[in-house]
Amino acid sequence: MGHLGRLKAEYHDLAERLQAGPVAYPEPEDPVAREGWREILEILYTPEEAALAARLPVRPMSLEKLSARVGLPVEALRPRLEAMADKGLVMDLVHARSGRTAWFLSPPVVGFFEYSLMRAQDSVPKKRMAEALHAYTHGDDAFAREAFGGGTVIGRALVHETALRDDPLPEVLDWQRATAVIGDARTWAVSLCYCRHKAEHLGQACDAPMDNCLSINGGAEFVTRRGFGRAVEKSEALELLARSREAGLVQIADNVQSRPTFVCNCCGCCCEQLQGANRWGLASVNPSGFAPRREAAACAGCSRCARACPVAAIQMVPERHAGTAKNALAPVIDGERCIGCGVCATACHKGALKMEPGGAPRQVPATAVERMVRMAIERGRLADLLFDEGAGPGSRFLHHAVRALTNLPVASRAMASEQVTSRFVKAALAGFK
Repeated sequence: MGHLGRLKAEYHDLAERLQAGPVAYPEPEDPVAREGWREILEILYTPEEAALAARLPVRPMSLEKLSARVGLPVEALRPRLEAMADKGLVMDLVHARSGRTAWFLSPPVVGFFEYSLMRAQDSVPKKRMAEALHAYTHGDDAFAREAFGGGTVIGRALVHETALRDDPLPEVLDWQRATAVIGDARTWAVSLCYCRHKAEHLGQACDAPMDNCLSINGGAEFVTRRGFGRAVEKSEALELLARSREAGLVQIADNVQSRPTFVCNCCGCCCEQLQGANRWGLASVNPSGFAPRREAAACAGCSRCARACPVAAIQMVPERHAGTAKNALAPVIDGERCIGCGVCATACHKGALKMEPGGAPRQVPATAVERMVRMAIERGRLADLLFDEGAGPGSRFLHHAVRALTNLPVASRAMASEQVTSRFVKAALAGFK
């Protein structure tokens, strides 16, 4: 953070505050990327909004508690939060039964990056924003490693269900099936794809549909409430899912088993999550738990699978066949790189590839709280998450966080203990200065 002095004074504290969440907003070393990093803040936040955002919590907090935290009366604070939520800089959660609202600072992702380009027109200058985002995320690997470089990442691949073996039909859990994730949701919304919209303003967009980013459950409620997308019925959401699968797009869901908030329909060229793999070589998407299996007798060696793979995990290599003078070509799949999406199997016209359980799956967090805890531990920020600059955890969050911690492997629990202990030690030592 040695270059923070180059920021305008109003944004210095905000830049520091954005380091506290499970996904932070790290300052890059590359000068072009650093300029994009600075410009993103100045495009999205007015100086007054930056000053308020620098004092907001990273976990949901009631308006009354937030009023005491920032030193503003409720009647003055609410309209400022509403205006920032309309821009995606603050997120609000409305409790289904009580109707009470809790507020927290939006992270970069899933957060103000996406919301800045989910609408065709608003107060955000789209081309300038796209250029700043591109400079930041492509000029330096700092953000890619922050968002996608840990063992726990933001999204997980969903296998194309039409590509699954049907003899015998493998046991597939509901949270592994896109149709169940969408079908079991309580609300649905469709928005512009942030990644393709950004690529469009850079002159790099592909021909994949733009209006196909699905939000569900609480994500859909926020998107609809704040005008970042339109509400749809279950039937339209399922139809969009099927069309995206037929178009050869990767379906990436929120990396949780329970109550996910989004299902993206992604292409390998524009998607920022897939760019984590393609540009930076990171395991940026949690694999689906399925892997392609080749039926050699049916394979024509046409390379459709290799050309369709969104993470370039398939290479066509020469293969000798008896009785033929020329080599045939056969797909060889990099099991470590493959995300198990099934796009290759869908692209095969010969039915030579089918998806079956396997690959290199990683643990899928049960809930959003568990994912936050895991990401915070891996990034050395568990104490920031739990203590949140003196705010302390609410009883509900603490209950879920403790449950998540006790379910972690022994090594992760040890890391968590060290981080929390270190925070207490630093606080104690500060008292003797």
